[in-house]
Parts: sequence; structure tokens; C-alpha cells
Amino acid sequence: MVVSPFLALDWGTTNRRAYRVEDGRIAATLRSAQGVSTTPADAYPAELAAIRAELGDLPVLMAGMVGSTIGWRVAPYVAVPAGLDAIAAKLTWIDDRTAIVPGLSFTDGPRGDVMRGEEVQLLGAALAGQVPADALLCQPGTHCKWVELRGNRIAAFTTAMTGELFALLRANGVLAPQLAAPVTTDDAFRDGVREGAKRDLAASLFGIRASHVLGLRDDAHAASYASGLLIGSDVAARIDGGRDVHLVADGDLATLYATAIETLGGRALVSGCEAAFIAGITQIRKLSA
Repeated sequence: MVVSPFLALDWGTTNRRAYRVEDGRIAATLRSAQGVSTTPADAYPAELAAIRAELGDLPVLMAGMVGSTIGWRVAPYVAVPAGLDAIAAKLTWIDDRTAIVPGLSFTDGPRGDVMRGEEVQLLGAALAGQVPADALLCQPGTHCKWVELRGNRIAAFTTAMTGELFALLRANGVLAPQLAAPVTTDDAFRDGVREGAKRDLAASLFGIRASHVLGLRDDAHAASYASGLLIGSDVAARIDGGRDVHLVADGDLATLYATAIETLGGRALVSGCEAAFIAGITQIRKLSA
């Protein structure tokens, strides 16, 4: 089935990416820092009209936090296990040409978890052949997603607040003055990864302060070490004993997580986010048209 041109929006908390999609490929892109956190509740129709004026007056599919309680309209979650077919069947329609993709929810006894937006990329990566049908996937970010993919369906997932914790440590608290340097995958980062794998995170973090006071570590390496601690703790909880991890990620985060995974005995296989998102959103459009 040929999918007619449409607009795909990945509308997150702090930014927005809009694509004109033709024959499953990106024909044009419009990027903005206008995330849902800075979009007033009554401004969405005008924002979307401006996007259509720029990219074309076409049907629109939106994914991400635009469908959350802080977005345009709440798109109820679809419970896992779920694939793109289940997601396409539960779109929330704004009008007959505009819809929001639902997120996914997971429950395991008293533990619950949710995601919005990542499901399109992660399932799209499988559809595009970037990852196998059965795999452990990771999409790092402010809230890192770890996903068990089984038969091209998301069977279970865990969210770790790794990126947000690092940002909070950098912005506030006793460690903030030491964490100003850029994070690199140097020896300090790898040392942090190995220390983080011990999972005594609160004590290990205070060790950064103690090392500063006692002159045991140069502050130039403190940010890399702290990042390694947090990422190492995150990774160690998922790949005990070593495992292949398919990272759906780009840029520095892909490098940091790949380094941590390999430092702890796993194997990291990296594929990009944008192509995965387009594959996933195009399939949703095809199934819902």
C-alpha cells in the first residue's frame, strides 16, 4: 500500500521536529524549540497551522508529549505487549486530518511505567531492520528507556531517570561546582562506570566530593566520572553478565552508553533515531489510513 504524503511531528517536552513524509522518506524538516512545556494550552491549533503553512496542508500524525497531560490532548496509553498495529488502532483524533499517537504503559504488580514517543522510534527501528525482532533495546535520554522486544512487539520496559539525575547534580547541590567540565569517554568515565556497577550510588556520588576535598581527583575529570557512575549503575542493572544491547540513539549519548555497555562486558550496536521514527510513524499512518 502506497502512503500518500503526510506530516509527522515528534513533539516533546522541550523541542519539536516536524517532517513532510513522502513515500516513507523525509522530503522536508522543520525544527523548533517550541516543546509542550512552552506551548500554552490554547496555542496548539495556531502552531499546527503554521507548520502546515510551511510544510504543506496535509494530514498530520503527532507523537510524544503532545499527547500527555501537559500537551494538547491526552492520548490514552496502550498496555504492552503491543506493536505498531495496536498503537495505530488507538489514535486520538483532533479532527479527521489530525491525530495523536498513544504512548505505552507497563505494569508488573505494584510497579508501573509509561513512555510517549520512544515507542514509535523503537518499533520503527525493528520495522526498518535496524534491530532484530527479539532484542534488548535502549534509548538513552533525560529518561532512559530499556525495552524488551519480542516478535517485533514491546513486551516490557523500564525507565531510568539517569539523564535527569545528572542534570540535577550539575545544577544544584554540593557537587555542582565540580561538574562544569564537558563529559568525555576518558579513563575517568570508565572508572565511574565500573564504580557505578557496584550500585552503591549514593555513597559513590559523595566520593566525588571527598576526592575533591582530599585532592585525590582533578576536578577536570569529575563530570566524566559522575556521568560514568550514573550510566554505569543504569547499564549494570540491565546487562548483568553481559548482553547485546541495541542502542537507538545519536551523538554523544550513543557514544557514552556504548562505552559503558562495552566496559561492563556487553556489546553495543548503534542505529539512528530519525530513520527509525520515520519508519514507525509511516507504518502507523499506513495502518490507520
